[in-house]
Parts: sequence; structure tokens; C-alpha cells
Amino acid sequence: MSSAAALAAGENPVAPAGGSQPSSRRRGRSLWEPSALLFVGPSVLLALAFLILPMLGSFYYSTRKVSPLTGTSTPRGLENYTTMLSDPTFLRALVNTAVFTIITVPLSMGLGLALAVLMNSVLPWRKVWRTVVYLPLVISGVSVGLIGTFLYNEVIGVVNKLLLALGANGGVPWQSNGFWAFTSVVLVTVWIRVGFSMIIYLAALQAVPGDLYEAAGLEGANGWQRFRHITFPLVGPATFFLIIMNVIYSFQVFDTIFVLTNGGPGNSTEVLGTWAYKVAFGPTRDQGYGAAIGVVIFVLTLIFTIVQWRANRNRDVVA
Repeated sequence: MSSAAALAAGENPVAPAGGSQPSSRRRGRSLWEPSALLFVGPSVLLALAFLILPMLGSFYYSTRKVSPLTGTSTPRGLENYTTMLSDPTFLRALVNTAVFTIITVPLSMGLGLALAVLMNSVLPWRKVWRTVVYLPLVISGVSVGLIGTFLYNEVIGVVNKLLLALGANGGVPWQSNGFWAFTSVVLVTVWIRVGFSMIIYLAALQAVPGDLYEAAGLEGANGWQRFRHITFPLVGPATFFLIIMNVIYSFQVFDTIFVLTNGGPGNSTEVLGTWAYKVAFGPTRDQGYGAAIGVVIFVLTLIFTIVQWRANRNRDVVA
């Protein structure tokens, strides 16, 4: 029977001679290989041990009071969460975390995009400069915090010594003034994150077809117009990814701030991560309350991620 005749008769012209097709169950079995467990298993075990179980433990202990001496716990209900509403330090840490996120995320992404555009041009020694910018990201947060302390120490700090050498009347109170302490934390964080943003944007820029820029140039578009109408829209997926990753980092930041300012002076740089640590492992050792703060960090991060994902999906549908 010809293909046309088969179609007219309602039959599949490419069906096997026996007339039966492999079921979806058989196709699924053919795609499954037991040997895949050798590759997936270790990652699953590590995620279970260091991510899933600790997260479930935080949810559990956030509803309990843990004895700092014996380690035993007693039910506490939602008391740990209601305590947050009357805890001025927690509220201050929440505000500081929000302000810290609002400032550092746009700064690190904006500078990262500018550097990516520069690295994607005919800049000499591009690989060297790329490595220099990306280097802080591969250093541990504690080490970066120590470098920040060396830079912004009021007495022996490099920045103050440089300002005095340039003729300033006095150094900046980086450690004794709340505003300047917060500024130092922002500067160090942007220094860390700008390399990550640059690498992601650079990968996105290198995927943009050069023909688009050539066509825009023939139409008389200047550099700003090409950036606005070609570059920026086409790096949109990279922007979405960076917003999510940088916000998650900002909400979970701990080590750099803990080493650089320890939340001071006067809680001016206290964030949710540092306050959760101090509550759980400080003099009070209220690990239940500390776990509750950790749950709040997780929930806030999850809410933002969902909202941002839905907004990006709706934008793609409209586009």
C-alpha cells in the first residue's frame, strides 16, 4: 500500500509491519540505565546530607526551644517567629539586609555589564584583566573580609593612608561610624560580585550575532542605540539569572560582613545571616530562634525567586 493510500485509510504509513508501536513504558525503560546511579548517586547523597536534611532540621528546630547545656529540645510552637516582631535587632538586620540588597545588586550588575562590554571589545590584555576582575570571587569570603579590614582599618588601613597622602585632613571613620561601615561592606561586596556578573554577561555578549551590529551600523545607529536596542534586550536571560543569584547571595551573606565589621558599630551592618549566627551560637545559644531566622531567610529568598521567575515568564509571553 502506498503512503497516500495508507493516509486515506487512516493508517500510519511509517508504522512497523506488525502494526504495533512500542509503548511509552517500553520507551521509558529503554532510556533508563542503572549505571546512571553511579554518576547521579554521589551528588544526590551530598545534596541530601548538606542541603535537604539541614533545611528540614532548621524547620523542625525553629518550632522548639533547644537547651544549650543538654541539647534537648521542647516544643515551642510559633513563639520563635512571634519573638522576631518584638526583637529590635532582628528588625534592624532585616532592614539592613534589604538596603544592602537594593544597593549591591544593581551596582555589581551594572559594573559587570560595563566591564563585559569592555572585555568584549578590542581591549588589549583582555584575558589578564578578566582574570584580575574575577579573582575575588574564587577567594573565600573570610579572606576577602580580611583584605577589606586591611583596606578600611581606621589606623593602619591602606585607604586612609592614601587619603592622608593626598592631603586629606583626616581619615574616614570606616569602623566607628555606622554609615561608613555600611559603605565599606557595600564596596567589598561589589568588588566580590562584579566579577561573577562580568563573566555571565560576557558569555551572553559573545552569543549575540555580529550581523545585528553591522546592520544597525548601516542604518546609522550610534553606540548607545546599538547597546539599548540590541545588546541590552539580548542579554535579558543573563540579567534574570544574575538578579536571582545576586539577591540570593545578598540575603545569605555572612562571612565577609562577620569578619569585616561583625555587624557593628551598633548593629549598623547587622544582617540576617550574622544575627542568626549570634543568636544560635553566641552567649544566649538560642538555637531554636536562630533556626527560625534561617527559615525566614529561606522563605524570603524563595518568595523573591518565584515572583521574579513569574515576572520574567510573563514578560517573555508579552514579547
